[in-house]
Amino acid sequence: MKNINLPMLLLAFLVVLMFILVGLSIAFRNIWFILLFILLGFGIFGIVLSRKKGKK
Repeated sequence: MKNINLPMLLLAFLVVLMFILVGLSIAFRNIWFILLFILLGFGIFGIVLSRKKGKK
């Protein structure tokens, strides 16, 4: 069984949390939080992809 890469797992959960918060922000109809969480979600996703690409 492979070892779990804990930092990458936590970053993945953080990305999912950002997009869940986008949905919550849409429910509360707050455009600033919608934009903030979308930008944070894509930013963290970009960091995760760049770290994963650098490990190969």
